[in-house]
Amino acid sequence: MNKLAVNLSMIFTEVPLIERFALARQHGFDHVEIQFPYELSIEQIQTQLTVYDLSLCLINVPAGDLMSGGNGLAGIPGQEIEFHRALEQAIQYASALNVPSVNILAGKQPMDADLLPCLKTLASNLRLACSMLSGQGIQPVFEMINCVDMPRFLIQNIAQAQEMLEAVNHPALKMQYDCYHMSMMGEDILETLQENIDYIGHIQFADTPGRHEPDTGSMNYALIFDWIKHSSYIGFIAAEYRPKLHSQNSFAWKDKYFASAN
Repeated sequence: MNKLAVNLSMIFTEVPLIERFALARQHGFDHVEIQFPYELSIEQIQTQLTVYDLSLCLINVPAGDLMSGGNGLAGIPGQEIEFHRALEQAIQYASALNVPSVNILAGKQPMDADLLPCLKTLASNLRLACSMLSGQGIQPVFEMINCVDMPRFLIQNIAQAQEMLEAVNHPALKMQYDCYHMSMMGEDILETLQENIDYIGHIQFADTPGRHEPDTGSMNYALIFDWIKHSSYIGFIAAEYRPKLHSQNSFAWKDKYFASAN
């Protein structure tokens, strides 16, 4: 049985992060994910998870300045020490909060840097992450992000992700597959899921264009969700979209496709 989660960094943003756990429970979710939970203390998050009987299924390693327009950490030569510190912080949160998966964002190729050194740095940092995370029983994943929303991102498509898996060559490492990002890159969602499902550790979804909830765009989520539910995949499926109007009115897809989920 696949496990359905809601992303608290992009949904319920009408209220502060600490108030979003209650809304997740109100709308019937058992699992939540947070991109960067570090604005809250471990104790604050644990209290919310306990009060609302939720599990936190995914967090990201801190990504430096990536989300504010910078290049990030993981694939940037010269940022290895900072990445190591960020990884240690993520492990502290994940271990204390029983988070099963941690995502490593590759970052962007700096304008003044060659691609190959960036990819070598990323592979080295992913090996370190695999060693440190798997040693704590945590699944390391890395994500492909489309080049429209984030130009120069180091891992943009399935082929590049496959190459990075080969370069890292660690059995713990898997892809985080975001249907929205892959659709934006022109990938065939069903085909790439079918071909790579054994190498996928976490799935996220939003519709295209707009990155809103399912059934607001052009993606056939009836087929996508049906295939995932009948596949060998047993991980989390997380809603990571920008609600078209108001978060609390964006869950028609949940009753339609996941009436028996969680």
